[in-house]
Amino acid sequence: MEIKKVTDKEFAQYGRVLDAYYDFNGIIKEMENYDIPEDVVYVPSVEALETGRTSINLKMRMFGEMPIQIGYCNGKNTKLNAVEYHRSSEVDIAITDLILLLGKQQDIEDFVHYDTSKIEAFFVPAGTGVELYATTLHYAPCNADENGFKCVVVLPQGTNTDLMTCHSKSYDDKLLFAKNKWLIAHEEAGIEGAVVGLTGENIDIAK
Repeated sequence: MEIKKVTDKEFAQYGRVLDAYYDFNGIIKEMENYDIPEDVVYVPSVEALETGRTSINLKMRMFGEMPIQIGYCNGKNTKLNAVEYHRSSEVDIAITDLILLLGKQQDIEDFVHYDTSKIEAFFVPAGTGVELYATTLHYAPCNADENGFKCVVVLPQGTNTDLMTCHSKSYDDKLLFAKNKWLIAHEEAGIEGAVVGLTGENIDIAK
């Protein structure tokens, strides 16, 4: 598939590139301590990433003084597998070059079905931070090369952690998979407990 850049005009419907006010050097340095595993690993909150001026700036400016968590998603991946959205923006900081597969929540049909042919791919160069809007469908990043990827993920505190109670799984909570995380999976991904609603190809950028 065509891989666009986050500086291309097409990205504007999904998010924006953060300005130079956000200095990610400290976060990039700290991420040297975390390896790239063979499988994708997501850690919602890492104390060492949540200290320093950048964390304060993100909390105060990007999230309007709301409590935030800063974690990471590292690994090797070339497939879509699922899409998720939150009731808030997400900030992704590319520690390595990586590729984001993105769609729009507005294209979900009957609350649960999404056609993967609508997905667009965007290259994010290392050192770049992007805001993904709340209505932007996304999931784990993909490799830009065979070495895998490292991505820091900033979200409101508690996002992507375990739900506290059982849900009726109807209407707005039908897709609720974790706190502040609504998920639609592809059948090929085999994600236990997820609603299978992705139709079409399970996109693989390696093909």
